[in-house]
Amino acid sequence: MPSSASTPAVDFVVDRADLRRCKIEPAALPSALESGQVLLRVDAFAFTANNVTYAVAGDMLSYWSFFPAAPGWGRIPVWGFGDVIASRHPSVAEATRVFGYLPMSTHLVVQPDGVGRSAFVDAAPHRAGLPPIYNQYTVVANDPSYDPRHEDQLMLFRPLFVTAFLLDDFLADNQDFGARAIVLSSASSKTAFGLAFLLSVNRRAGYEVVGLTSTANTAFVQGLGCYDRVVTYDKVGSLARQPAVFVDMAGDGGVLKGVHQHFGADLKHSCIVGLTHWEQRTPPEDLPGPTPTFFFAPTQMQKRLQDWGAEGFQERYGAAWRRFLTFTAEHIHVTHGRGAAAVERVYLQMLEGRAKPSEGHILSMWE
Repeated sequence: MPSSASTPAVDFVVDRADLRRCKIEPAALPSALESGQVLLRVDAFAFTANNVTYAVAGDMLSYWSFFPAAPGWGRIPVWGFGDVIASRHPSVAEATRVFGYLPMSTHLVVQPDGVGRSAFVDAAPHRAGLPPIYNQYTVVANDPSYDPRHEDQLMLFRPLFVTAFLLDDFLADNQDFGARAIVLSSASSKTAFGLAFLLSVNRRAGYEVVGLTSTANTAFVQGLGCYDRVVTYDKVGSLARQPAVFVDMAGDGGVLKGVHQHFGADLKHSCIVGLTHWEQRTPPEDLPGPTPTFFFAPTQMQKRLQDWGAEGFQERYGAAWRRFLTFTAEHIHVTHGRGAAAVERVYLQMLEGRAKPSEGHILSMWE
C-alpha cells in the first residue's frame, strides 16, 4: 500500500480505561484494497476539547466504534482533511480531497457509497449503525462553502459550530424554555462561545447570556464580547435567581450541582453537551430542578433536515458560519504541529486542561 518514505503508516491510540496512556502503533492496513474501497491519506486534523468529549463518552455514545482498534484501546475521532491516494471505486478518483470524520492516523480505508458530485458516505459494515452525520465525506472541490484559505478554521470550528448552531436552534425551537438567563459552563471552549455568539446575535427575548469559567480564563472569555456576564465557578451563587437554562459544556459534577442548587425550581432545562472537566464528571444524586439530559446534535440535525431539507439547512447554517468566521479571526490563534510527538503533546495538554483557550491546534501524524 502507498505510504511515505519518512513516515510509516501509524495510528495514535489511547487506553480506553486510562486516557492518559497513549502510544503510536503500526497501522493495520490491508495488503490490497478490495473492490469499491478507497485509501485516504489523513493530511491534517484539528484537536479540541470536543475530541476529549469523544474519548470520555466513547462507550456511551459509540465514538470508539468508528475506527476500531485493538481490545482495550481506542482511536479518537477527529475532523480534518484527507486525500485519496488509491482507489478501487469507479466514481472516486485519486487525488480527490475530502473533509470529514477521521482517526488520529496516517491513513484510513473507506468504502464509498451514495457517491455524488459533492459527497459520499463510508458504507463500511462496522459503521452501518452509527449516526449518518459522522459517516459523510465532503468532496471539497465541489463544496461551495469551501475556501482553501480557511482550511484551518474549517477543521477547528465547523464540527463545533454545527453543534452550537443546532443547540441554538434547539433552544429557539423550545422558546428558550422561558429562560431569562442562559448559563454556559466551560465558557472558553469553542462550542460554548460559538453558542454564545449565536445567542447574542439571534437575541430572541430578554435573556442574558452568562459564561461560567475558571479564574485563569476569565480575561479571555470577557474579551470575546459575546457573553453579557462572566462569572467564575465559585461565584455561581452571585447570579440572580430567575428562570434559567443551563448548557453544561464542562461535565463537572460539582458545577452541575452548584447550578442546580442555586436555581432550583427556576432552572427550566439542563443539558449536557461536553465533558471538558472529564475527571469531575460523576453526576450528583438528587439534584433539584430538571433532570440533566445529554444533547446529541445528530438528533436535532435529522429533525431540521426533515423540516428544511438539505438545501434549506445549508443556507441557514452557511449564513451563520460566515459571520462566525469573521468573529473567530479576532480571537483565536492557529498553531500547527506535525509528527507523533506533537500530536501526543497537544493531546495530553487538552486532556489535562492545560491548553490555552486562545489557541486552535491543527495537527498531522506526518513529519
